[in-house]
Amino acid sequence: YVVQDNHVYIVDEFTGRILPGRRWSDGLHQAVEAKEGVEIERETQTLATITIQNYFRLYKKLAGMTGTAETEASEFHDIYKLDVVVIPTNRPVRRVDGNDQIYKTQREKYKAIIGEVEQRHQRGQPVLLGTVTVDTSEVLSRMLRMAKIPHNVLNAKNHAREAEIVSLAGQPGAVTIATNMAGRGTDIKLGEGVVWVPDSTIKSQVKLEDKYDNGHKALRELLIEKPCGLHVIGSERHESRRIDRQLRGRCARQGDPGSSQFYISLEDSLMRLFGSDRISGIMTRLGMQEGEALEHKWLNRSVETAQRRVEQQNFAIRKRTLEYDDVMNKQRSVVYDLRGEVLMSESAHPQILDVFNDLILTQCERYLTSAKDAEPQELVAWVTETFPVALRVEEIAPFKGEPEKAAEVVYARVTEAYELKCSVEDAQVLPIMERSVFLSCIDQQWQDYLRAMDELRHGVNLRAYGQRDPLVEYKREAFSMFEELMTNIKTEVATSVFRATTLQNFQRMMSAGPAHVQTVHMDVNMLAGGTQPQQEPEQSGKRPLSVDVPESAVAGFDAMMQALERAERA
Repeated sequence: YVVQDNHVYIVDEFTGRILPGRRWSDGLHQAVEAKEGVEIERETQTLATITIQNYFRLYKKLAGMTGTAETEASEFHDIYKLDVVVIPTNRPVRRVDGNDQIYKTQREKYKAIIGEVEQRHQRGQPVLLGTVTVDTSEVLSRMLRMAKIPHNVLNAKNHAREAEIVSLAGQPGAVTIATNMAGRGTDIKLGEGVVWVPDSTIKSQVKLEDKYDNGHKALRELLIEKPCGLHVIGSERHESRRIDRQLRGRCARQGDPGSSQFYISLEDSLMRLFGSDRISGIMTRLGMQEGEALEHKWLNRSVETAQRRVEQQNFAIRKRTLEYDDVMNKQRSVVYDLRGEVLMSESAHPQILDVFNDLILTQCERYLTSAKDAEPQELVAWVTETFPVALRVEEIAPFKGEPEKAAEVVYARVTEAYELKCSVEDAQVLPIMERSVFLSCIDQQWQDYLRAMDELRHGVNLRAYGQRDPLVEYKREAFSMFEELMTNIKTEVATSVFRATTLQNFQRMMSAGPAHVQTVHMDVNMLAGGTQPQQEPEQSGKRPLSVDVPESAVAGFDAMMQALERAERA
């Protein structure tokens, strides 16, 4: 990460570029902000989430082009069912790749790198020094300054000068230190005098196909004796071979000459995890002194083997993550389809009535399925808590064991109350209000669900200690949680649409003349003709709330109350 403008920005490990808008979760970003002494920002709320794999699967057709896909061919086939085809280069590759130089310590490695850069710089050959981290680039920059070697540094801290720095990187004697920013798709143009080998010599070496092998070998020897073109130095091996190939590919582009060399120490993170003990034993047996490097093509294979092991581990992690996200993907499709249907509809009124019907039928089946164990009083309590309607147990008791008939009675009562509410709203704004309320309920419940699923994902692995498969447990828990989510969405929609009102209706009420009224708390049953509670006398010290409301609002409320009373009597 880097600190700029009193903010902490994440730097992409693979591209070396700043990721604006990205923040670490679970309080990690706030901890880094506290460490750096900048303003601590609030934790962000995840609105939506999807893995890259499932995102690409949304497309009907997939295709891509890159110079480093061959190393990941198996993953492309397993995840996307895509085959990788290698296209030959339009011009022969004139790059000389040297064997890795392996040192015991980072100090020895850095010293050797500076010596190599100084030698190439004195010859007038441009050098691109690639680093994995910003810290490493700054360390090497300090060492080059001590050696009085002019250079440019390209990393996330000065990315604004990227085009300028890259344009100068191919000039004679130029030294450029770069993170992975200059390791992906950057075409560095060579300046005059950098290509020392005559064109006629190159063409004569690779002109005829029947002499290509011998000519290529002679060309390599020629380039080793007289280095030319851009020279790329890697300060360490990356965990992925693909990133290393991208760095090598900065030189010898479009038929230009070039060379590359990687410097490795046993203290590098990759070597510490894989292969360092074996190579260290070889160095000890050979009795190598400080500053001496170990170099052999077999050691290159050993390093690449270590990289393959890391890549396999990372692929296994990505594949496991995809298996978990496949569970979420099906649920995501259901919720997004519902949201899209509401969003694109002219009116959400039919969907709201469907929500009433589904919700009421579910609860009736819950409380009235069995005539012996029926709980009509529980159903009545749920109805009066969810909807502003009055319902007596006597009205539901005859339908024990017949949940469908009970649902018809309750649904008729609820829809009547809702249609009455809609009749006093602004007819033009009502569809917008209904759609907005529906979408808001979906979004809020989905955000809460994502947080709960994230907590489940982090904790489900502990169930492996109980000899249970975490993935199976995750699927089982996710299914029950999703059912609860859909119920919560419907419940929230059902209660919210009764509470919401159109803005125009509110403005019309506020613009009318005020009427001084006294209000007291009324039970929800009052909306359907229940008994009004007794008002407390003023001498008790508790005076009723006195507010100014428009006369039109009072008249509208009275009309609504009278209509509800008539419906109750009927």
